[in-house]
Amino acid sequence: MWTPTTIILAFVGLLSSCTLMPVRAFNANPLSSSRRSRIPILATESKAESETESSYSPRRQPWDVIRFVRQSSRFVSLPKNPFLPAGQPGVVRPGDSIWSPSSPSSFRWGPLDDVVMGGVSSSEIDNGTGLWTGTVSSANSGGFVGVRSTPMGVPLDMSMCKGIEFKLRGGEGKRFKAVVRDSDEFNGVCWTSSFDAPRGSKDGTVRLPFQKQVPTIFARTVPGKTFQSKNVMGFQLAYSKFEYDGALNPKFALGDFSIQILEVRAF
Repeated sequence: MWTPTTIILAFVGLLSSCTLMPVRAFNANPLSSSRRSRIPILATESKAESETESSYSPRRQPWDVIRFVRQSSRFVSLPKNPFLPAGQPGVVRPGDSIWSPSSPSSFRWGPLDDVVMGGVSSSEIDNGTGLWTGTVSSANSGGFVGVRSTPMGVPLDMSMCKGIEFKLRGGEGKRFKAVVRDSDEFNGVCWTSSFDAPRGSKDGTVRLPFQKQVPTIFARTVPGKTFQSKNVMGFQLAYSKFEYDGALNPKFALGDFSIQILEVRAF
């Protein structure tokens, strides 16, 4: 069984192999069994992405290892006890509210920024209001921020639903990504949908059908995957300079941003 001591040792082992540059050893099949883990590993960048960044990235800044551990540790799912019965999935029906600031939920949001790959971008979210704010920087080859749901404990069965919708406020028309996760692996497949946020301070609702999701890992598409709608384990929002497979996000800007999550609902 995992104890606080073994968790700390796992992170120490991870950090001992990290450098300020993103790790480039992740060239094998990202879903190979030897790479699957509930412990975070650093993201990678391609040569083309690195060369694109080198022309305008600011001077390298020290990597905040403490912030890396503080952020990553919130989302690590510990192995389940094989001697205890598995919890039954929570059935979600079309129209059900999955999260809102005013209602109890099986999860909270927490920031997960490019510090996981050595970057210095940072963000915070207020679970009492859903307001997500921060600053995106390209220093240290970074350029993204995100928020992710904390481990749920038991999955959500969304097999009766066609997708999820986010009710949002603000965002200045910038392009974000929404992610649905169907495993508890830290670096597992991200079922990703891109969307443009409302402009100004207006409210808006974006509908994201499951059938249009793109399976990705570290913003790279991974073909041949099937979404497990009976085993939804988490949600995520990201604001990144990259969209898919190294292509740049056309509605992205470095600097400050803010967007408010008013509700997550099934449809």
